[in-house]
Amino acid sequence: MAHTTKVFDSDLQELARAIAEMGGLAERQIAEAIEALTRRDAGRAKRIIAADATIDAMQHNIEERAVETIARRQPVADDLRQVIGILRIANEIERIGDLAKNIAKRIIAINGGERPRMLMSGVKHMATLMLGQLRDVLDSFACRDVAKAIDVWTRDQDIDRLCTNLCHELLVDMTENSVATSFGAHLMFCTKNLERMGDHATNIAEAVHYMVKGETLLKERPKADFTSTLTVAMGRT
Repeated sequence: MAHTTKVFDSDLQELARAIAEMGGLAERQIAEAIEALTRRDAGRAKRIIAADATIDAMQHNIEERAVETIARRQPVADDLRQVIGILRIANEIERIGDLAKNIAKRIIAINGGERPRMLMSGVKHMATLMLGQLRDVLDSFACRDVAKAIDVWTRDQDIDRLCTNLCHELLVDMTENSVATSFGAHLMFCTKNLERMGDHATNIAEAVHYMVKGETLLKERPKADFTSTLTVAMGRT
């Protein structure tokens, strides 16, 4: 049976509220992970890991409701695109939650040692940028604001550059033994996870563009992450 506009709109509103709730939890997970990293709080890290199951359950619930909406309402064209976009966004938020959990696992693995203040400050700054990206892209979804979505998509290169710089500094410090290799490796992993969160935020931006415009962004995503070349470069110095 084809859907009526009123009933279908109600279904979409419920799905949008679920996305907002899921996104809000992901934001809190990131903030908590960075706080736990700064304080080296293993107890908080364990709570973050446990809370990830809630994000997973939210994604599963959204998927079930979206599939049910498609089956019952039989949306086409723009209406179908809205549901598909919501499914894509839920998947990206779930991956962001996984990355926050991965950071928490690294916190538990870190034992003792000095925390380099400048590098920790850089990681916190990177996390702040990432949280801003996530909030803005979720706002762009809620308001169907394509301009804001594209702005998030473009700003991802700022996170990429910061990631590259931080990883370079970590490699130098580990080489000079001013930072313990074990701690430096864990911190680099956390930095890369924040960068990957930024990539997922840009994927959400692309989903919003698709939902509103009915087409994918054809431009190549601006990237400024060159961390894959750092190890080779350090080996040549």
